Amino acid sequence: MKLSEILDVLDGFAPLSIQEDWDNAGLLYGDPGMEVAGAVVGFDCTEELVMEAVSSGANLVITHHPLIFKGIKKLLPGDPVSRALVAAIKNDVAVFAAHTNADKVMAGVSGAMGRAIGLEDMVFLEGDGTCGLGVVGNLPAAMTVDSLVPVLKKAFGCKFLKCSEKLTSPVTRVALCGGSGSSLIGAAMSSGAQVYVTGDLSYHDFYTRDGFMVIDIGHYEGEEAITEILFSVIKKNFPNFAIRIAKTKHNPVYYL
Repeated sequence: MKLSEILDVLDGFAPLSIQEDWDNAGLLYGDPGMEVAGAVVGFDCTEELVMEAVSSGANLVITHHPLIFKGIKKLLPGDPVSRALVAAIKNDVAVFAAHTNADKVMAGVSGAMGRAIGLEDMVFLEGDGTCGLGVVGNLPAAMTVDSLVPVLKKAFGCKFLKCSEKLTSPVTRVALCGGSGSSLIGAAMSSGAQVYVTGDLSYHDFYTRDGFMVIDIGHYEGEEAITEILFSVIKKNFPNFAIRIAKTKHNPVYYL
């Protein structure tokens, strides 16, 4: 199979044309005309992930976060990005990332978050109706914050949550954004949500107005489901293609 065939399917799912201006999604290393023997889907492109692909006979790695994001000026032995890039080049493993383009479709990151907690009537927090950032929707029934917290922990595999002052009133409407979502706090408030769930909030973000609450579940936790989604998109289109989800799963954030 040609790499270009897989790239066309991924672009049909989440077009690269809708990625944010600052992003670097797409094919980061490889030739669209190359033959692809197999693929491994992961979250971050690490040296371990590239070598897992090599050991399984695959020569394509698909991730959410782009391996090359900011400008690379040096390739140094101890640098994680350098190690992964060198491993990909040495072993001729193509590297592709579906990042903010996969955030901005309802079948992607934020939509998956909403579906994971059973939201109904979901719309984008910010966008044109066909694509956008974040989602907001209604819970099937009103919940207390104490009832919502275990739902969030189970849905996103969290042991701990960071939050602003706990609401005492029932929650009926929830907004979510995968990854770093502080820029959408205003949109979440304007949407009528009582709770906004995202990651990477700063200290001052936890000062919220009455009747509104933010919950930080972490960056990895909100986005990790995209690996299953990307896998499913390709498997549906190419049922006999050798693709699998990486065994190498690594959240770089630890808790002591």
